[in-house]
Amino acid sequence: MAFLDSDSTTTRIACAQLTLRIGEPEANRAAARDAIERAAAAGAEVVVLPELTNSGCIFHDAAEAAAAAEPLDGPTVADWTAAARRHRLVIVGGLCERDGDGLIRNSAVLVDQTGLRAVHRKAHFFGGEQEFFVAGDELPPVVETSVGRIGVMVCYDQEFPEYVRTVVLRGAELLCVPVNWPLFPRPAGERPSEVVRVQANAAVNRMFVAACDRAGTERGVPWTGGSVIVDLDGFPVAGPATEKSADLLLADCALATARDKRLGEHNDVLGDRRPDLYRSVTTPLEEAR
Repeated sequence: MAFLDSDSTTTRIACAQLTLRIGEPEANRAAARDAIERAAAAGAEVVVLPELTNSGCIFHDAAEAAAAAEPLDGPTVADWTAAARRHRLVIVGGLCERDGDGLIRNSAVLVDQTGLRAVHRKAHFFGGEQEFFVAGDELPPVVETSVGRIGVMVCYDQEFPEYVRTVVLRGAELLCVPVNWPLFPRPAGERPSEVVRVQANAAVNRMFVAACDRAGTERGVPWTGGSVIVDLDGFPVAGPATEKSADLLLADCALATARDKRLGEHNDVLGDRRPDLYRSVTTPLEEAR
């Protein structure tokens, strides 16, 4: 566990890195419940869980993904909502969701003591996810919570700088990202590149980011286990964790400081932008003409 000095102006954030079991939703819900209880006992006010916490990730086929999917009023979100009410928490977790139209989604939800506040359907798919899920087509939500403004997205979504910038422009102080990062080779001593991208997103936007990964191996796929909480200067304040085991990262973050985008006396990461110069390359060509 990692801590920063706590005071009345900080919010304690937890990333609950879990070992999950595909095809065992009850075991997965139990693992999440236990992690949430431990986080609450440690004083956490925001708890982030991995991508697809209820189901696991490495599906054999679309039918298996569909069988694992739950509606938003299903047992997993009900579990998290009950825990949020019991401990006055904000919980962000990944869900294999069956939406109101019967479509299977890779989603993340934000719940607090008042209930379900937001759902985000993953918009950018990695690998063969399109074989199992239907992509979302909306901007990630930014939710005004009891601790501050929180943005939500899922895994590969946060590797698109334009997409991340949308939550910053809508006032997000903290971005919570449930992730499943497969373990890729990297040079000895280097951090996972996924962690580096989280750090970059935090630094260039002056925003806190909490990315919660998985541990262990699923159907032969090892996970990076790189859960990390990063401050608005881009430095990890908890983690990165390791792929070897479940872990609970904790950090105290002064979220309100993310409202100040200044870099010293002369610079501001939002105020210094020149969108007139690059609007044409961030919009479809037909709109730019």
